[in-house]
Amino acid sequence: MRYDLRPLDPARSIKTKLGLLVAATITVASVLAVVGTRLGVSPWATVPLAVGVALVLTQLLARGMTSPLREMTVAAQRMAQGDYSQRVRATSGDEVGELARAFNRMSATLELVDRHRRDLVANVSHELRTPISALQAVLENLADGVSQPGPEELRSALAQTERLGRLIGDLLDLSRVEEGVVPLRLADIDVTDLLDDAVAQARVDSLRYTVVVEPPGLRVPADPDRLHQLLANLLDNAARHSPPGGEVHVVAAAREGRVSLDVIDEGPGIAPAERGLVFERFTTSAAHASGTGLGLAISRWVVQLHGGTIAVGDSEQGCRIQVLLPSDPDRPVTTKEPVMSTLTPPAPSQPPPAAPARDAVATVWPDAGDGRPGLVAAAAATGVLAAAVLPNRTAGIGTTLVFAAVVATVLVARALRRTARWTRLDTADAVVAGLLLATLFVRSAEWITVLCLLAALALVAVGSTRARTVVGLFASAVAVPLAAVRGLPWLGRTVRPRSSIQAWVPAVRAVLISVVLLLVFGALFASADALFASWVDALTPDITWNDLPARTVLAVFVAAGTLAAAFVGLAPPAVDRLQLPLRQSRRDFEWLAPVSVVNAVFALFLVAQATALFGGHDYLQRTTGLTYADYVHQGFGQLTVATILTLTVVAWAARKAAPGRRRDVALGALCVMTLVVVASALHRMSLYEEAYGFTRLRLLVSVFEGWLGVVLLLVLATRVARARDWLVPAAVRLGAVGLLGLAVLNPDLWIAEHNLSRTEATTPVDYQYLADLSPDAAPALVGVTAPGVTCPAGAGGGTDWLEWNVGRARATALVGSQAGPGIVTCLLR
Repeated sequence: MRYDLRPLDPARSIKTKLGLLVAATITVASVLAVVGTRLGVSPWATVPLAVGVALVLTQLLARGMTSPLREMTVAAQRMAQGDYSQRVRATSGDEVGELARAFNRMSATLELVDRHRRDLVANVSHELRTPISALQAVLENLADGVSQPGPEELRSALAQTERLGRLIGDLLDLSRVEEGVVPLRLADIDVTDLLDDAVAQARVDSLRYTVVVEPPGLRVPADPDRLHQLLANLLDNAARHSPPGGEVHVVAAAREGRVSLDVIDEGPGIAPAERGLVFERFTTSAAHASGTGLGLAISRWVVQLHGGTIAVGDSEQGCRIQVLLPSDPDRPVTTKEPVMSTLTPPAPSQPPPAAPARDAVATVWPDAGDGRPGLVAAAAATGVLAAAVLPNRTAGIGTTLVFAAVVATVLVARALRRTARWTRLDTADAVVAGLLLATLFVRSAEWITVLCLLAALALVAVGSTRARTVVGLFASAVAVPLAAVRGLPWLGRTVRPRSSIQAWVPAVRAVLISVVLLLVFGALFASADALFASWVDALTPDITWNDLPARTVLAVFVAAGTLAAAFVGLAPPAVDRLQLPLRQSRRDFEWLAPVSVVNAVFALFLVAQATALFGGHDYLQRTTGLTYADYVHQGFGQLTVATILTLTVVAWAARKAAPGRRRDVALGALCVMTLVVVASALHRMSLYEEAYGFTRLRLLVSVFEGWLGVVLLLVLATRVARARDWLVPAAVRLGAVGLLGLAVLNPDLWIAEHNLSRTEATTPVDYQYLADLSPDAAPALVGVTAPGVTCPAGAGGGTDWLEWNVGRARATALVGSQAGPGIVTCLLR
């Protein structure tokens, strides 16, 4: 059985892998030994089992570490037999992975060289066979007496001989290119004479030639032999690819201290994708399959010797080769041109090997770049603050300070991001997040403060990733825990000293000295002065040795979470690149039929609602046997679920349907009918609350249903405005603002006031439920007494300034001002 597990591939060093391997085996063996001892198993059975499991784990991990080496051994053996197509899996991030990637590059180069060698043999053989066959035919006709010796026969034989001479000359030039040493003798050349001479020697009877030189008398400092060789190759290339009767244009002009030479033909031209390859050795374009592929390569070599450039330019018809040569005769000249050998081609023409796994991750989630010691220090300080403040305390100023430090660290990281700038919308998000965090010391109802805290964190996370889709929204929530792994390389670069360990010594020394002095002088003054001691007790947390383990774990957890969120803000992942595998339907009925069914059901439901509305209470009770209060309570939850499912159907159909009037009408009708259902659900809940009382859950669900209605309105607006990028961010921000508005409303106080003021109550007021509300409801319950109401035991909290809360402070003042006990006393428990 073949197995190849590589869980240690992300590690960037063999030493790290070995350390992880040892740590994993020791941990597994220790856990098994401890579990066996706790279960009463004999050590003679536990120790061999632990050793065996550790050996198996070592074998699995070590096999994955050495797998690239085994693959390279097999690949090298096959390459020795001539198979250069071998590649190895190069996903490891350590030195072995680098060796595997270098091996893949080497095998790709060898495969390309082998293919070029075969192409060279085939091309040269073809080019030699053609003139030799033609020359042989001429000589055979003369020898057999088929034709008599004459000027025509001699010219034909001479042409084939010259063709052979040119091919041999190209191969000789190639050998000079390989040696890299070429004598370059500059002379002042008249461009007109040069072009006329080159055209006269390369002229083909079936083609027309045009030579244009601007300005007349243009001159260029160059080697006459090499420049003539360049023009001969370019004109030969143009002649071979021009149609019979075509025209070849040779244009020379002076351009800003340079001389340009353009050779333009009327052939099929060169595709833009192949223009950078035709100057490589043994390479021909798809439209120009003939030739050895040496002419343009030698032309580029000649141009580079002169310090110029050569390229394929744009042309309305045919191919345009553009050459730019320097016109300064005093420029420095080198006779050695460092040209790459044919044994090491410049770039493989085949697709490169697959990118390493970390490179694939970097395309979706880029690294944060340089280290940020300030962010790491801020996250660590936040963890220490959380460990000192949060345990054994209720929510108040201290909790607000901790989470404000978390949010501030993330916002600072977002501001430090190089690829994005801070906008007014970011400022608005920061303000809303701050107001949501302020509810932690303004309101004492934990259910609303926890929701506001989550909304603030979600607002910051979505603002960090710039999520624009629903999938991106969920990916933003997952990105923070994943950042604990993705940000490890960045954290390593941050905490690693810049030059040596000495770089951190002054800062660590200063912190340690400051802490020691603070403890010594604080203890001395606290023991000397009672008032100072009381201040110290109020400002410092009451920490015992038994609390240290739990507080340490909390500090590490909060610091790691803050740093992970800061990494997301500094280097956010491209969450919007994650898409569900939904393709647009080719036929409308694939999405239109389901949407039409849903529309029909909605329409029938609205008819039922209208019938119940206009039929009245008697008709409803006669038909269903339910009172109106029971009728409206029966379906609120189902209508809320139906609203959520409708949004899902709309999102699905929007992806499946092609844009057009049919899609807009079908989905628009569904959204409008769903808005009516939302209004019906809210009306049902209002009637039910009036009859049976107000609760936190009913109020929260009503707000959630109203938010769904607002989202439906946003969906309709996107259908009109033809823009969807702002839909998800706007929905998230409106949800956060909605929770903030609910917190400002003081929901517990609102529930208490409305329960006490119900006029059409089916059930009496539940005073026990009112007694279980938070201190926020105190103003409505002052003076309210109810026999039989019991208050749960427990301290009310709020004795520490870090626990101070507006709601509890106001409730405490109201309890102290009333004459006797009442329900309001139960709120401070």
